[in-house]
Amino acid sequence: MRAVGQRNTLPELAVRAILRDLGVFYRLKNRDLPGSPDIANRSRGWAVFVNGCFWHGHKNCAKTKAGLRPRLPASNRGYWGRKIPENRQRDARKCGDLRQRGFRVMIVWECELRNPAALSGRLRRALGSSGVCEAKE
Repeated sequence: MRAVGQRNTLPELAVRAILRDLGVFYRLKNRDLPGSPDIANRSRGWAVFVNGCFWHGHKNCAKTKAGLRPRLPASNRGYWGRKIPENRQRDARKCGDLRQRGFRVMIVWECELRNPAALSGRLRRALGSSGVCEAKE
């Protein structure tokens, strides 16, 4: 688990490529914003979090529907059983904090990258309109 990177992950790189194809400008280093969003545009007032389905406890995940059941690691099950719900709570707080600052927030789940065309359309709609935290669950 220690080998899993926090920056420039494959899902993040894929989302950034879609945003570039859409002609969207963004910044990556957003440590001064609540929750340090993966991708943001302060002048347009939006932020995108790219979440791994396992790490952030994605409900109704497409991987689950495809028969790939997410499992807790065999070791330290108690820790992971608490950690993932805590991650979900923290994610909700981060989204709320950004909304209070006037940001539109979008959560992109790792499983959504299986259909890049649909994700591209969702990003185009979400970033081109006003709205609140949108998490496809």
